[in-house]
Parts: sequence; structure tokens; C-alpha cells
Amino acid sequence: MIQRKAFLPRMGMPTLALLVCFPAVNPARADTLTRTDPETGALTWETRAHGVSLQLTQILPDQARAFYLNRGFSADAAERFATACVYMTVLRNDAAPGEVAFHLADWRVLNGGQERPPLSTEHWLALWQTLGLGEPARIAFRWAQFPPEQEYAPGEWNQGMLTTGLAPGAQFDLLARWTVAGQIYEGKLNHVVCAR
Repeated sequence: MIQRKAFLPRMGMPTLALLVCFPAVNPARADTLTRTDPETGALTWETRAHGVSLQLTQILPDQARAFYLNRGFSADAAERFATACVYMTVLRNDAAPGEVAFHLADWRVLNGGQERPPLSTEHWLALWQTLGLGEPARIAFRWAQFPPEQEYAPGEWNQGMLTTGLAPGAQFDLLARWTVAGQIYEGKLNHVVCAR
């Protein structure tokens, strides 16, 4: 059963301030496991670190197009999303030593010597508004996305769509950060590839 909890906004506190407040970071200690869905060919990357598991599964462009065309998206809007390197993302608190709290803005997509957070739901909603997408389509979009921030007690988890904005076929690493009782932890997925 998925339980959602309210999470207080960070009030604009930058990531650097978080690192200053909590200087001890526990790095990831697990390798990335990769598997292929035999029916679709979609790849999944998974790591487990500090009692938390993180999983990314490619959502193939045709899957993303069909999903959003059936929810009232224009062909142009569905295409923009489908080709933005989309993943089904699952984060689980399997056995962390307390409640796991994360802010997606603190995660990093590492590609070509650059790093930045994944594309935010707000980024997409602003684009959908400029493209004239109706409110029902925007609501359907929001509910399908990975949450921008959340807290999970042991045994809780959630899933949703996540985009990097990278080109089809691009390779990157994903560094996820979360806190447990004020202590920062990290998990890293290595050599993730955007679906072609």
C-alpha cells in the first residue's frame, strides 16, 4: 500500500546549504544491476544503498506517446515528452534506519562532465500551459510523475515517471540523495542509457 505524506517545502534552501548543515554524506555502497525486459527490450537499472532501493526502467518513446495521446495530449506535446529520456522510477525504503526524505531537485543527472537535476514536473506543466494543453490532460500528467519531494517510513515506496531531458541514446549516471534523521545518504545508478 502506498502512503503519501505531506512534506514541508525547503523554503528555497539551496543544496549547498543542505550540505553545509549536514556535512557528513554516506556514499553509495552498492553496484548497479541491469536487466532487460524480454518482451519490450526496455532496460532497468537498480541499486540498493543504506536500506533504500532505487530503480529506473526505460519507458520507450512509443509507450510514452500512447500513454499521453490517450490522456488528451496533442501529438506535438506527446512527442516532446516521449523523446525526453523517460523512466519509470521506483524508490523504496526497504530497511533504512528511519524515515527517508528526499527532494528531487537535489538529485543529479551526470552526463558529459555536466550535472543538473532531472527535469521537474513544474518545467513540464509550464510547457503544457504554453502549448494550450487542457486542465484534464495536465492533471493526468501531474499524477503520473515521480513526486518532487516525499517522505517514506520503512516499508513505504512510490513510483512515477521521471525525465532527464537528454537525447535518445544518451548515457548518464543518476545520483540520488535522501536524508534519514538529518543525515545525508546517496545512491548511484551508473551507465544508464536513454531509450532510442
